[in-house]
Amino acid sequence: MLLELFQYLSQFHSGFNAFQYITMRAIMATLTALLIAFVAGPGVIRWLTRLRVGQQIRSEGPESHYQKAGTPTMGGGLILLALFGATLLWGDLGSRELWTVLLVTFGFGLIGGVDDVLSLLHQRSKGLSARAKMLLQVAVGTAAAVFLYATAEIPAETLLFIPFFKDVMLDLGPWIMLFTLLVIVGASNAVNLTDGLDGLAILPSVMVAGGLAIFAYLAGHQVFASYLGIAHLPGVGELAVFCGALVGAGLGFLWFNTYPAQVFMGDVGALALGAALGVIAVLVRQEFVLLIMGGVFVMETVSVILQVASFKLTGKRIFQMAPLHHHFELKGWAEPKVIVRFWIITFVLVLLGLATLKLR
Repeated sequence: MLLELFQYLSQFHSGFNAFQYITMRAIMATLTALLIAFVAGPGVIRWLTRLRVGQQIRSEGPESHYQKAGTPTMGGGLILLALFGATLLWGDLGSRELWTVLLVTFGFGLIGGVDDVLSLLHQRSKGLSARAKMLLQVAVGTAAAVFLYATAEIPAETLLFIPFFKDVMLDLGPWIMLFTLLVIVGASNAVNLTDGLDGLAILPSVMVAGGLAIFAYLAGHQVFASYLGIAHLPGVGELAVFCGALVGAGLGFLWFNTYPAQVFMGDVGALALGAALGVIAVLVRQEFVLLIMGGVFVMETVSVILQVASFKLTGKRIFQMAPLHHHFELKGWAEPKVIVRFWIITFVLVLLGLATLKLR
């Protein structure tokens, strides 16, 4: 929106040219989203409190969580407000890549919102059935996958690139649609599973988004992409603006979500953020790098899979409770300790993901 304005104003003063650069607009999107979250946050929390949109706590969960019952949830709406507001202000609204991410994020946020509302109406910790939720996610993910395949313009958009190797890639052809679906839905649910402690999911999401912003900018720049030996993908640089907005919105939300949380993001935030990270990774052709940088999300998901499989096959549990963060809580780790240590792990993993740019 503002891009067109600054393009017009640049004919009167060259200083306005600065706002046409992706880097500048990404920075401004970050600050704008942060400001929106700071300003709107208290009002959103008061509004959710008046509506009695309180979190339902699982009876089988750690006892320390019982005191959180009634804390306003669906705060993910604040994240999406800041994210969409900043992106629409500073992004190039003619970008196919940008609209793809926006629509996928909105679609998964809508699914999460319905799940949250049903959970509150029924006064229990579960809203949509697992089957209904998955079917809706698959529907949105499939639409995105088909659209990206149908509108692909260069061969690189159907290639699967392997980190740490310059020339190792697989041409998936039409199978890229199935792979895209798995990445988007998998990332969405992985972030959702991680969202169980105050601030546990949001800061890793912010850090991963920051890492993907760098990949998006470099992949969209022909000179940098050639120098680093990564696929040059015209247009994906604009995703750095979205990632910047996500970073700002996430940090703004963390101000209110940090321990002890004043508000929880709910499925409306967790499903949307995970899907956003997934579709960005697909667009920049760095799905395996997302797997590295989002290692905490992967650990949480694998812990649930192993726990369920072990219990069904042997009747025994591997962990005291899944997802993994609850296991450490029940082992005696204080909640802030679990949170900060998972943050530290994510920081290291994001650095490892960025290292794949040079370690080839």
